[in-house]
Amino acid sequence: MLKKLFAISILSSTLAIVGCQSTPSTSTNMTTTNLTLLQNTTWVATKIGNSTIVYNNDAANRASLQFDEANQRVTGTDGCNRLTGAYKAGKDTLVLDQLASTRMACMNNDNLDQKFNTALAKVTNYQVFGRTLKLLDRQGNPVIEFESVIQPR
Repeated sequence: MLKKLFAISILSSTLAIVGCQSTPSTSTNMTTTNLTLLQNTTWVATKIGNSTIVYNNDAANRASLQFDEANQRVTGTDGCNRLTGAYKAGKDTLVLDQLASTRMACMNNDNLDQKFNTALAKVTNYQVFGRTLKLLDRQGNPVIEFESVIQPR
């Protein structure tokens, strides 16, 4: 009888100790994964709203963004003007702050610069799936879609 009681108390103690150990949070892992995919990549815009962006062969007019993890800065172009600013990103939230841009005369770009900047002002969230980034508005609607660009080394 005493052996059974002793065995039960050891088993209970072991379970209590094992149950109290902390396990890595899936939320933390998901946040880290999403941020890793978002940051330090060149993202070229492919859609604004439901409209596909058609580029000519001139790579200089491609709307794009880069999120610099080390400095928490976003840089890029709206298809004509250079952009820069700060950002804060969480698991799926994205705040673009203090965006500034050059103000060049943008000719023959189908108002891409205006459409891009209007869409950027609506961004509150993001989703990354492989090589695709979607910037979303408050309701979860995609406002700009991007594809990652493989940079030559």
